[in-house]
Amino acid sequence: MIELAFLILFPAIIALLLLLVRSGQIRNAVVKIAAVLIGAGTLILLITYFSSGMVLFSVPFEPTAKLMFIAELLIAGFLLYLGIKHRKYIAVGLVIVQALLLIGIESGLAGDIHPLYTLFIDQFSLIMAAIVGIIGTLICVYALAYMETYHAHHPEIQDRQNIFFFMVFVFLAAMFGLIFSNNLLWVFFFWEITTLASFILIGYSKSAEATSNAFLALEMNLLGGIAFAGAIIYLLIADPSGELLGIEQLLASGQAIALVPAVLISFAGITKAALMPFSSWLVGAMVAPTPVSALLHSSTMVKAGVYIIVRFAPVLSGTPEGLIIGLVGGFTFLLGSAIAISQSNAKKVLAYSTIANLGLIVACAGVGTYKLVWAAILLIIFHAIAKSLLFLCVGTVEHRIGSRNIEDMSGLIVRMPKIAVMMLVGIAGMFLAPFGMLISKWVALEAFIDAQFGLIFVAILAFGGSITVFFWSKWMGKIIAVDPHVHRQEDTMRKEKWMVLYILTGLTVLVCLIFPLISSYLIEPFLLSVYGQTARLSQDNIIIMAMMLFLLLIMPFSMLIPGNGARKVAPYMGGRPASADMKFLGSMGITRDVTLTNYYMNDLFGERRLLMAGTALGFGLVLLSMVILAGMIL
Repeated sequence: MIELAFLILFPAIIALLLLLVRSGQIRNAVVKIAAVLIGAGTLILLITYFSSGMVLFSVPFEPTAKLMFIAELLIAGFLLYLGIKHRKYIAVGLVIVQALLLIGIESGLAGDIHPLYTLFIDQFSLIMAAIVGIIGTLICVYALAYMETYHAHHPEIQDRQNIFFFMVFVFLAAMFGLIFSNNLLWVFFFWEITTLASFILIGYSKSAEATSNAFLALEMNLLGGIAFAGAIIYLLIADPSGELLGIEQLLASGQAIALVPAVLISFAGITKAALMPFSSWLVGAMVAPTPVSALLHSSTMVKAGVYIIVRFAPVLSGTPEGLIIGLVGGFTFLLGSAIAISQSNAKKVLAYSTIANLGLIVACAGVGTYKLVWAAILLIIFHAIAKSLLFLCVGTVEHRIGSRNIEDMSGLIVRMPKIAVMMLVGIAGMFLAPFGMLISKWVALEAFIDAQFGLIFVAILAFGGSITVFFWSKWMGKIIAVDPHVHRQEDTMRKEKWMVLYILTGLTVLVCLIFPLISSYLIEPFLLSVYGQTARLSQDNIIIMAMMLFLLLIMPFSMLIPGNGARKVAPYMGGRPASADMKFLGSMGITRDVTLTNYYMNDLFGERRLLMAGTALGFGLVLLSMVILAGMIL
């Protein structure tokens, strides 16, 4: 109990302290100390409870709920003010609707409920806490040096680092609260805190583009918040005692009662996870500083969406609504991966690949068999680590070369060899065997074969997986291309950045090595408690994967070995070797420059074309689900 209270309250206290601190030196010390303490608290929690199963905790409900309600009204008032100020009337309308629903819940329906157990912990929440507490705090430490460089490169942007770090730590506190809350009223409160924090962080620069994109994220997440509030109202009408607001009790009540709120909350999860048709807010979030992107895309905001859907996967399993939610995720995976092919902006590639992988997680959770939930949790773990590493590497490269264009990263292995190796490890973690993302896709593929209507998802996964190989491998090729005209640029990096990147690179490899232990001690017991059966990889497959990992890592790490005795040869241009200055004699005796560029195939995989198709398809599936749901209620 003490560990849970510490992880929820301590980041909030640190956030208030950072709001008041103006000195950069004090801020650096506070963030580093807080990161160490939060990380240590997460590890202590993991060691203490990994074998305990579900443990419920009682916290005084009434006074805490009153404070949360007051905070929610203050947040609504703040958002109303900003919406009116910036003339964002859709956001204003959605805030008003949500506030009215909250007032109705608090003043009428929830007036007499007295839940006994308001916090809980199990193996799944331990995994999520480790992601937030370790990766989230590493991103905070990285952000210290990054934000100094960011403002040096953008003197036109007001330095509001106190607001930035305040919201980052509020974000961490909200995620811990969301993960550990057993009562849906409390889950909803922390859910909305993450919406507020993302809104402020996306709009950090206060530019017209940043403000517009922040309000887009707010509007889409408010839609999900209204659905979440609707689920709470449904449960309070069905059971005025409020017992069904407990996640444990709701899951145990069976599909007849839990399906309607599960679908509404899953809709909220789809908006939070930025699946189609709501993916545009996550792409727009790229305008924020890179640590915000890493935080939103890896450890917090979007993971909250998939976390809540995976929680309700047993309720969705075998239902038409669950199948539709799975299809939303599946088509998001396929189309998001396809759009990534046409992107040369590295952060956009990371954004669309994030949307795609979140879609795959939701596809697994929507179909909801125990094997697919096993794959979904593995995807959450591996994606969080590898993608946070890649976002931070891209931010570092952008500050060094002044561009986030993949074409400008040609020869990165020469210019920034350490960063290039880290990016190679991160990219390999996203699509190569035996790293976890591919392992999880193997498991998902096998599980979809056995599931109802599984062949649809098998085809989606096969095509989407092939597309994934294409856009990751062409980026990897640019990084390892040798360009004789570039020079080394990475020696001036701050030690905080190096430390964070080294740790994340090591974690990408380490988690792949120890994932059988993660599965055995955390994922499998969780599935056994929920489904009464579990899934695992055979020992032979684990040995093969370990051998593959060893062989795979020889290539990137061998590039760090000094090559003073190596002989560099000019490119061979179909019978005519190039000169040292990268020129060759082409047809008709014309001297031409050697240029190497990737294919982006905008005609086939253009962002606008596929995004429109995905949005239309996503809206159609969501509306179909709501029609079926309305039929059930009526």
